[in-house]
Amino acid sequence: MLDFSGLYTDLYQLTMAQVYFKKKPEGTAVFDYYFRNNPFNGGYTIFAGLEDILDVIEDFRFSEADISYLKRHNFDDDFLHYLLNFKFTGTINSVLEGDIVFPNRPILQVEGSIIEIQIIETVLLNILNFQTLIATKAQRIRHSAGNKLLLDMGLRRAHATGGYYASRAAMIGGFDGTSNVVAAKDFDISASGTMAHSFIQSYLDEISAFRDFAAVRPTNCVLLVDTYNTLRSGVPNAITVAKEMEKNGQRLFGVRLDSGDLAYLAKKTRKMLDDENLHYVKIVVSNQLDEYVIKSLNEQDAPIDIYGVGTNLVTGKPDAALGGVYKLSEYNGEPRIKLSENIVKISLPGKKQVYRMIDKNGLFYGADVVALATETKVTEMLHPFELNKQLNLENFKHEPLLQTVIEQGKRCLDRKTVSEIANYAKDRLALLPDEYKRFQNPHIYKIGLSTQLKEQRDQLILQHKN
Repeated sequence: MLDFSGLYTDLYQLTMAQVYFKKKPEGTAVFDYYFRNNPFNGGYTIFAGLEDILDVIEDFRFSEADISYLKRHNFDDDFLHYLLNFKFTGTINSVLEGDIVFPNRPILQVEGSIIEIQIIETVLLNILNFQTLIATKAQRIRHSAGNKLLLDMGLRRAHATGGYYASRAAMIGGFDGTSNVVAAKDFDISASGTMAHSFIQSYLDEISAFRDFAAVRPTNCVLLVDTYNTLRSGVPNAITVAKEMEKNGQRLFGVRLDSGDLAYLAKKTRKMLDDENLHYVKIVVSNQLDEYVIKSLNEQDAPIDIYGVGTNLVTGKPDAALGGVYKLSEYNGEPRIKLSENIVKISLPGKKQVYRMIDKNGLFYGADVVALATETKVTEMLHPFELNKQLNLENFKHEPLLQTVIEQGKRCLDRKTVSEIANYAKDRLALLPDEYKRFQNPHIYKIGLSTQLKEQRDQLILQHKN
């Protein structure tokens, strides 16, 4: 994990915290983390980053060097002394990492001292927004790829050290390995790699480059065949080296295509390999792949075994960011609300629980209801803003989604490996009906309110408007 200190925040978090510290009686607050739209115009989102944020928050501190720096920004000495001894002591309730989540309902809820909750806001949003975006992109790519192997090859195109967490999120979303060595080590991910064009260019001829590479790296050897001419040079030379490896009791693992008409070249390459009884040699492709390109390649029956995805994965293209927000919903036991001329941006007050409706077949019905935390059974779900739209919930199993993951500043959730989280995401996604997974006009997952929560929200709206 990267090193985070208390300075990994926005300055305004600290300026607000100093005002709370000096002028306002200490209060207990509740903040909700959620987002307003699924990324990529999709029908669902994969929640990722929770394990990392739990570790970060549990150890979030200000060092002596941090305090020395903050003295330049006109913070008072008594507040800086408070920061030097800062430790998060609150409670966090959250959806489990890897679960399927939807807009405009709490995904994570933080309760505790308002100063502490304010100080951790930026790092929480930074990690959860990014990893959730990338995990969702990865799952869309997995949906297109079917059972084909998927490799994250995006570190060089990532937004600096964001590539580290992009690799982790990609695995949660369904990828099989990464070229990112440090992420592979830290998160126990399979590391994979081939070769660069420059390696081949450094030799006077292509086949010498192939021979040397195979001699030194015979295990999982993949030869890049498009440096000069894929079908006239690269593939024939790879076949020659593959035959030489067979004489040594070795096998060429694969050839990689990185340019051109990938469907056409893959078909031609497969035939050339098969004609030489090299049926076992796999075809790897890369070059600006995303869920739509991979879907097209599969629809063309391109004989591709492994997809290496880079830029479009780790940058979350085309969205680039998830609009996750962090809103105050309760202060000192009193519900709070943020109003907006855009009704979708009106926040939900109070401390809450979210229940997922499970149908008689054990599948997600397509509805989550947001209720007050004191409600254990909700019989009816109301549309947040449209009158006369409701759903009877009596025939569904209610699955509570928010559970305590940090209590009094200490994590109380068993640690999960990236592989375990990825398997959980896969299991949860299998419960989501297919109409929510399609790329074009996915079915809209319903998010509604309990009667008690809607009444509380509507009362606060009237109170503040008056």
